Amino acid sequence: MSLEKYVSKRDFSKTAEPKSGKSKDSEKLMFVIQKHDASRLHYDFRLEMRGVLKSWAVPKGPSLNPKNKRLAMMVEDHPFDYRNFEGIIPKGEYGGGTVIVWDEGTYEPIEEIKGKKAQEKHLINQLKEGSLKIKLKGKKLKGEFALVKTHGMGENGWLLIKHKDDFASTKDITKEDKSVLSGKTIEKMETTSEKVWKEGHEEKLKPEKKKPAKKAKVAEVQNQAEPKVLLKNAPKSAMPQAIKPMLATLVDEPFDDADWQYEVKWDGYRALAFINKNTVDLFSRNNKSFNEKFYPIHDILKKSKLNAVLDGEILVLNKKGVSNFGALQNWRSEADGELIFYVFDLLWYEGKNLMELPLEDRQAILNDVLPTDDDRIRLGKVFKASGIDFFAAAEKMGLEGIIAKKSSSTYAPDRRSKDWLKIKVHKRQEVVIAGFTKNEDTSKSFSSLLLGVYEKGKLSYVGKVGTGFSDQLQKDMMKQFAPLIVKESPFDEMPDVNKPSRFRPNPPKAKATWLKPELVCEVAFTEVTDDGVFRHPSFKGMREDKKAKDVVREEEKPIDEIVSATDQKEDSHKEAIKAPKGGTVKTLLNPKDETQVRKIKGHDLKFTHLSKIYWPEDQVSKRDMFNYYYQVAEYILPYLKDRPQSLNRFPNGIHGPSFYQKDVKGKAPDWVKTFPYETSDGEKKEYLVGTDEATLMWMASLGCIEINPWFSRIQNPDNPDYCVIDLDPDKNTFDQVVEAALEVKKILDAIDVPCFCKTSGSTGMHIYIPLNAKYTYDQSQMFAKIIVSLVHDQIPDYTSLERMISARKGKMYLDFLQNRPGATIAGPYSLRPKVGATVSMPLHWDEVKAGLKMKDYNIFNAIERLKVEGDLFKGVLGKGIDLKKAISKAKTIFG
Repeated sequence: MSLEKYVSKRDFSKTAEPKSGKSKDSEKLMFVIQKHDASRLHYDFRLEMRGVLKSWAVPKGPSLNPKNKRLAMMVEDHPFDYRNFEGIIPKGEYGGGTVIVWDEGTYEPIEEIKGKKAQEKHLINQLKEGSLKIKLKGKKLKGEFALVKTHGMGENGWLLIKHKDDFASTKDITKEDKSVLSGKTIEKMETTSEKVWKEGHEEKLKPEKKKPAKKAKVAEVQNQAEPKVLLKNAPKSAMPQAIKPMLATLVDEPFDDADWQYEVKWDGYRALAFINKNTVDLFSRNNKSFNEKFYPIHDILKKSKLNAVLDGEILVLNKKGVSNFGALQNWRSEADGELIFYVFDLLWYEGKNLMELPLEDRQAILNDVLPTDDDRIRLGKVFKASGIDFFAAAEKMGLEGIIAKKSSSTYAPDRRSKDWLKIKVHKRQEVVIAGFTKNEDTSKSFSSLLLGVYEKGKLSYVGKVGTGFSDQLQKDMMKQFAPLIVKESPFDEMPDVNKPSRFRPNPPKAKATWLKPELVCEVAFTEVTDDGVFRHPSFKGMREDKKAKDVVREEEKPIDEIVSATDQKEDSHKEAIKAPKGGTVKTLLNPKDETQVRKIKGHDLKFTHLSKIYWPEDQVSKRDMFNYYYQVAEYILPYLKDRPQSLNRFPNGIHGPSFYQKDVKGKAPDWVKTFPYETSDGEKKEYLVGTDEATLMWMASLGCIEINPWFSRIQNPDNPDYCVIDLDPDKNTFDQVVEAALEVKKILDAIDVPCFCKTSGSTGMHIYIPLNAKYTYDQSQMFAKIIVSLVHDQIPDYTSLERMISARKGKMYLDFLQNRPGATIAGPYSLRPKVGATVSMPLHWDEVKAGLKMKDYNIFNAIERLKVEGDLFKGVLGKGIDLKKAISKAKTIFG
């Protein structure tokens, strides 16, 4: 990105930023990192090359941990003199905000190359190749780093990664927040800087100071009134029944983020309490009653006279205030320890559904209404602090870990959300007990338990555990085992229970006894071996609150991916769609001019009436739609390329008149590719064919809110690339759509057929099966009919195969007839003309759960999700299935 682009964006009569400059050091290359509080706080990483500063905006700042891959968006070159700039860029100017020099020093290639010019030449070549490897010698940053260009984050997306060397560390270096030049923090610079450029010269003019005291007082008054106001505005509803709790995603390390709050991860039983005056039902996470087992908690809640649904954790605390899972599991009466119910969420209260309120609002109401007269019912403590420091404290205290929750998160029952995260101090996992062994010449009831977890619906062996049992516990467990003994192993592949290891090269011979896989326990372990077995496991207790079928292998997700994926889920679509001033998101159109002309793929396209509102309820404009399709082009184009398009035009937005257009003959620009067809009257017409960004944007300029491509390409028009099953609900809930989708998945898994799912963006879901143009539309339709017929057999109460709406009687239509020439449905990543500005979004199958909502994926957050997840649908265009083999297997299994 050139220096000319930098100059074009700035008015040097208003800003003190330098225009030029040149290094006087003939031996060393310089680098600088400036902390920049503009539209949002970020760090500008700049490297001297050929007289300018090559620059990247790093939203989270650099990390010393090689595990952390920091997003770095390349921005325009800056003049060399910019490296010493500290001060205020006036509001309204490009990059307006406060700047400090956070770090500076020299740098060089990792390879030993003598001479500055030779080093620069080498680095420029690496830059062009998209892999820059450097050694920093700064005041804060030292050692080897890499800047790697990444695909799927736009043309300017890079990753900044620390190499493993003597300077690598888990320390959060961004906590060193002072300038290396002035010693000021960015807050101090904001209030004391005298560097303000005005009327072509620098004046000593103090910026207007903020008045935090007054602001804080207003916030305090608002918070006092908040619970009652929030409760008054919450929607009315009956008390929810039989819901399951929202779950957290496991991540690899703690983090700091002002938008998140932190709680202790207690080592207990998760519980939902449904309290209706004198009636109380206390349920485990899999809807098992805790009423009798934990009767003291039940009795206290019964006396509370609440009318609420509470979410919390039941546990037994030791003298140090640490939860003891073994004591809880063996709890029979008060003699075994005092039960505590820590309540951390309020889902429903006095006829009001609170699940759609932000977490911090739900907890404000909970704090206001939870009785405090019995210490055994406690309000879960929330910490707005450093997550890294909080985790360190939890580790020091011997706690199991911490929970991080996004303060703005809504409550999604029975869904493992990325808005709630868990970070464990020690590795622990629930496992299925699939059998036990008994060594020769032992007096114990058993020597070890044989453990498994479910992976893709099949039970996989993860090792055996032989420590953590008392003799009495073993005897009690054998009573549980007795009715479950079976002859055959429940594992998909028979494990070798006498297999030697490097830790036990000569294990004692043991006889295995197999059990029905129904019991669940929890184990701690040190690591997982390459073949998926837990190393050094120890038994922690039985888990009566979890079903065996729900026990899957937990894998830690990288924290950078998770937190960045949730950064844009707020309501402010301006930040999600329009490029921040730091230039981290590529857009097509500027936010002001009503008519703009842009050259795309060598073609001039005109975009008009850009402020026209297309989605009134969401205040999303025509301009926003154009910017979205330009940003999403690299993801959506593989599903449009070489496919005829059915144009569904909404020239006046989602509530205006709309119409379909197939024929573009004589109406499209000369450069547009078309595909001929003939009407029943013999009239010759032409479809528009998807090709590139220019075609996509021309469609959008016609008011095509949604994009509807054929299933086949013009090279093989009679052979679809995929088969589609369309779940079209009538009077069904979306949870039932989810259930139907999972039934489809279950059947296809049984016959080893891969499938990919996406929300329709409207009311249903679409499931795609790759065919790779090997079969006809008739064959595709026949296969879809076989699958939906099997699904209907499983869930006949709310599904139908009737094409006529009247004949369905309000049931969900399992549509297989979409698989015909010329038929179209909204493609992946297409916007939909629906309130909420929803997107037809591909999903991971583990995201398809009760609580999923169509509005979860929309124009506001789709681009950020794609940056993290990439294209989940690409398998649809991959290797096609063997249709004959699949049908044969279906007949064998299902008859």
